[in-house]
Amino acid sequence: MYRKIMTMAAGALVLGLSTLSAEAAGKNICVSWKTFQEERWKTDEAAIKAVVEGAGNKFFSADAQGSAAKQQADIEGLITQGCNVILVVAFDSDAILPAFQAAADAGVKMISYDVLVEHPDALYVTFDNVGVGRLMAKTMLEKGKQEGDFAFIKGDKGDPNATFLFQGIMEVLKPNMDAGKIKNVCETFTDGWKPDAAQKNMEQCLTSVNNKVDAVISENDGMAGGVVAALEAQGLAGSVPVTGQDGDKAALNRVALGTQLVSVWKDSRVLGKAAAEFANMIADGKAAAELPGVGKFSGGAKGVEVNAVLIPPNPVTKDKLNEVIEAGWVSKDEVCAGVAAGSVPACN
Repeated sequence: MYRKIMTMAAGALVLGLSTLSAEAAGKNICVSWKTFQEERWKTDEAAIKAVVEGAGNKFFSADAQGSAAKQQADIEGLITQGCNVILVVAFDSDAILPAFQAAADAGVKMISYDVLVEHPDALYVTFDNVGVGRLMAKTMLEKGKQEGDFAFIKGDKGDPNATFLFQGIMEVLKPNMDAGKIKNVCETFTDGWKPDAAQKNMEQCLTSVNNKVDAVISENDGMAGGVVAALEAQGLAGSVPVTGQDGDKAALNRVALGTQLVSVWKDSRVLGKAAAEFANMIADGKAAAELPGVGKFSGGAKGVEVNAVLIPPNPVTKDKLNEVIEAGWVSKDEVCAGVAAGSVPACN
């Protein structure tokens, strides 16, 4: 799948294409976001922008607003207007392939940021998403439920990360499933990873099984919020453990409150910083294969081998909330809002 993968240590600018100039001082480093509405991308962008501008380069970004067609047009515009390197968080990894090929033809370097696009010329920079899935499932078995009726709320069908996460989840849960200890009673993809869509999926699941759900594996924090809302409506929040990932502030508060078991924390400041440093190096002429710590990855659906860096994540449960607070990721007040005195060590 992959080898020699490096372990990294640790304000949106609305794009006006006319503002880009190949003659401007420094190189143009650009980002195409699949949607800028999710909380975490604002953190990523701040980290990327700081490193890009700190190196004397120019930073620009575009918001595809959850549209594959708009993202295609955005990237074509970025190519035309003089971007030297484009980081892309793909909305649909297959639909965006023509844009990646157009970039390759134009000599523009591409980075698949967080979401894999299987183009051989693109550098893939992400957290280890199969590993994230493993951590969610492992935490569920260790601190949640080891058996019972499990529901699986997966991400968007067009996003490879949804499949990578599920792969890791199944690796860990399979022995218990094969032994008949865990039963998969609901499994569904969620359009656009949207919390409201996840809530509807969970509501439909609960209806179909007469509320007999013992655990929910939700593939990210936003969807976990929708899942918890559906559970709350049935008086099940807190008794049914729910997973998530991203380290969203609301999710970390749910962990403290006991309505979410774990949020696998992917410090996007680390990811953004690493990707921006790579983008600066590539813009200066360094080949992706020569970047420090880069290995090969071929675990996508098509098996296309790409240069990649996978960063390890960190599962945050109630007893580890101090780690995100001490790292400055989130404030104690945000984590501990509404938490009963003495119930959570990090909130004392």
